[in-house]
Amino acid sequence: MLLWCLFLMAAMMSSLRDVRVSSCDTNCADKPVFTPSSLVVKFGDPTSANCSVCELACVNNQYGWESPAGVTRKDGTTISWTVDSLTEWSVSSLCFYSDDAGHQCCTFLPVTVYQPPQKVSIRVVNLTGPMLEGRQYTLQCTVEHVAPVKDLRVTFYRGQTALGQPQSINSTVTKPVTQNFSVDISPGREEDGAQYWCEAKLELGPEGPKLPPVETSQNITATVHYQPHLEGSSHPDTIRVREGELLRLNCSAVANPPPTYTWTYPSGRREASHADVLTINSTTVSDEGKFTCSVVNLLGNVTKEFDVELQANPTGIIIGVVVVVVFVIVASGLVAYYCYRQKRMGGSNTLHSAVPTED
Repeated sequence: MLLWCLFLMAAMMSSLRDVRVSSCDTNCADKPVFTPSSLVVKFGDPTSANCSVCELACVNNQYGWESPAGVTRKDGTTISWTVDSLTEWSVSSLCFYSDDAGHQCCTFLPVTVYQPPQKVSIRVVNLTGPMLEGRQYTLQCTVEHVAPVKDLRVTFYRGQTALGQPQSINSTVTKPVTQNFSVDISPGREEDGAQYWCEAKLELGPEGPKLPPVETSQNITATVHYQPHLEGSSHPDTIRVREGELLRLNCSAVANPPPTYTWTYPSGRREASHADVLTINSTTVSDEGKFTCSVVNLLGNVTKEFDVELQANPTGIIIGVVVVVVFVIVASGLVAYYCYRQKRMGGSNTLHSAVPTED
């Protein structure tokens, strides 16, 4: 019977309290004032506040403080509230009084109980291999066990560059939750090797910590596959080289996976290679014409053409002229010598014919 009576009394007090709260006027002229005007408390931390109930209206009337946690102490018309460890996620605290006419006046104390994220992680949704250039992918940032989620701001990054504005959600949930955020990306070849990550921050306002609670995810490295791209013009100016000199053709390209190169000579001969530079140490007449470089990987191919014009080597011309000159000089000398011999031999024969013979 005693237990039943105690239960009824508790129920009646709860009902009276609900009636007082529900009929409370928060716009009265001489209303209670909190110091500080709001609280931001980390879950499990201690906290406190004071309430100056009124200036005059409540001096001879009932007044008090209602809260599901903590203890209060009255000092005149000032009430102090302290909590050793705040473990309630929804804290509805109010300071009130009733005037002579039974009118109830009150002020609510906004209390935000927060919990920094326990873990932040990032992943690419439904990705089992490398990314492909130009295709769209979704980055997902998962923030675990954070409260209140309405004050959470999530930002995605590529390196140190933010991908858009911070994201948030509208929610009235005060207890810790796990929340996913996402952003779409379309990586190009410039993003191959880029680092993606996300940051979760609780923006708790001026009453919150001076340094907002921040947690970051791990970095994920993007591997982007793309077709070959030439680093220079696909059809450069005509290349002029002297016969016998070095010829070097540069077909540099970027690609992932790495490409193979096929060189086609003016004669039609084809040569496969992993090198992007073709070197001919000593050019010949057969090297004049069009060279074609074909760069290929699994995603595509590009070609580059080189027009090679072979010029006569002046060294060879000079040597030829020298040879001709030497030949002419030697030939002239030989002719002159021959003529001289012939002349000598002719003169000798004439002398012998002029001498008389003895009988």
